[in-house]
Amino acid sequence: MQTDLSAGGDRPPVMSVERLSYTFNDQAGPLEALADISFDVAPSEFICLVGPSGCGKSTLLRLMAGLLRPSEGQVCLHGRPLEGPQRQIGLVFQKPNLMPWRSVRQNVVLPLELAGAPRGQADLLVDELIALVGLDGFDDARPRSLSGGMAQRVAIARALIHDPEILLLDEPFGALDAMTRERMASELLRIWSARRKTVVMVTHSIPEAVFLADRVLVVSPSPGRVHQIIPIPLSRPRGLDIQSSPEFAALAGRVRAAIG
Repeated sequence: MQTDLSAGGDRPPVMSVERLSYTFNDQAGPLEALADISFDVAPSEFICLVGPSGCGKSTLLRLMAGLLRPSEGQVCLHGRPLEGPQRQIGLVFQKPNLMPWRSVRQNVVLPLELAGAPRGQADLLVDELIALVGLDGFDDARPRSLSGGMAQRVAIARALIHDPEILLLDEPFGALDAMTRERMASELLRIWSARRKTVVMVTHSIPEAVFLADRVLVVSPSPGRVHQIIPIPLSRPRGLDIQSSPEFAALAGRVRAAIG
């Protein structure tokens, strides 16, 4: 069962996934990870991908980032087939992957250094992003002195340094404790509200998906397919107290039932 593949409205999609399939080939033989997946992503939309472990959610995100080439179908960015990684697309993994010998500031600025951006321009952007993710005063801190949530804030700031149009998040809070994860979800909504990026996020947490998303895409067991698309009509801005509402519980129940 599916609902509408598009986000609705008159705006053309910023990204389209069109009849996408992906097969891994290794010594054990071919393994079909994804099969015939299609959906659109609207500008400034927040989509969460949920589903059982091993259903291909992370593979789908890497295809959308241009890190993998589809076996069949295509990913389109503004109507053009995606041929590889693009500056318009930022990606955050579950692990922050920070360079331990570099400070917070040096980790955030690294993509601009590699691109040869002028130092003055880079410094202004780094200042803005460190403030945006709530790390004022930690510019010179090394990753070993940061909590897990703080390290992920650095990773998000680094992904935003090129001002990408789309931000892809692969289970970014999966390694955090429950209370930190909840706070980080609120922080992510704050950052999203400030920048209005288009976000596609993989999560295993049903409450997290309902709290964050405009739509939740439920992916079926391998080979992954979009089993159901569930709109989340909760008003914004959203505070954590919304999770105690009957409407939130009903939506979480729909997502849980769709996963099976």
